[in-house]
Parts: sequence; C-alpha cells; structure tokens
Amino acid sequence: MSFTNAWHFRRASEVDIPLIRDLCMQVWPATYSSILTPPQLEYMLEWMYSPSSLQEQLRKGAIFWILYHGELPIGYSSFEYIGVNHYKLHKLYVLQEYQGKGAGGFLLSTILQHIKDLGGHSLELQVNRHNKAVGFYKQLGFYIREESDFSIGNGYYMNDFIMQIDLV
Repeated sequence: MSFTNAWHFRRASEVDIPLIRDLCMQVWPATYSSILTPPQLEYMLEWMYSPSSLQEQLRKGAIFWILYHGELPIGYSSFEYIGVNHYKLHKLYVLQEYQGKGAGGFLLSTILQHIKDLGGHSLELQVNRHNKAVGFYKQLGFYIREESDFSIGNGYYMNDFIMQIDLV
C-alpha cells in the first residue's frame, strides 16, 4: 500500500486535546531541541499546548485537523481565518518517521484546497528562521514576506520568518 492512499484526516475537537498534546510531545523536542534552549522549549510547550491554551484556540475559531496513516495518528495542523480572505496556518507537525514521505505536503495541500473552497486568497505562517521546514514551505510555493522577532514573555522571543502563499 502506498503512503498517500493511507493518509486521511479528521477535524479535531476539545476531546482530542490529549491526542494533540501527545503528538506535540513527540514532535516538538525532535524539531526544536537544536534551535531552542530547554527552558524556552518547556515555556513554549506550556504556552501553546496546555489544555487550557488549546481549548482557548479552539474556542477562538482555530480549526485543528488530525492526520492519520491508516488508523495511526501521525500529525496535526491548526489554521484560522484572520481577515479579508486571508488565513493563518498556526501548526503543521508530522511525526519524525513520516517526515519526507509526503505526509506534510498532503496535509498542507488539503488545507490550501479547503481555504480556496472557502474563498480564501492567501495563507500565511510563522516559522523559526532556523527550522528546516522553511525549505519545505518554499518548495510548496510559499515566499518569505518578512522577518520578525516576537516577544512571547518570560524574556523569550520567536525569531521567525513570516511566509505566505497566494492562492489566486
């Protein structure tokens, strides 16, 4: 069986918060341990992935999808409408053993089609300037719109590129 035939997703709800957190705890350390200090990694995990933070994101309109390979959850995404035909991708993570096999591209292309179907004209995201995902996004047609540093509290900053893809 090919990987692409086995991938599917479903929309997540508050009952999926433990699953999202479990996937995050598998993906984040592998993704960010060479970029962030352990204290900043811990701070950011609590800031963005505590049960209360995830509940608030869902309540404010973020759409979470869980990606599966067969019956196995292998990743998640989050995006939302932010204004005038413009959307923001907040999260797109796939377990390390599925990276480079098309799973992330499948999920992102599905998100892009969904946004187009909703009348969206563009999708933006923030990505750490040292994250290898910058190349992934460029391959899929995103461009670097700007570079910015965001204070996230506790003396920490996110040093990101803001990338965008235009859909029309």
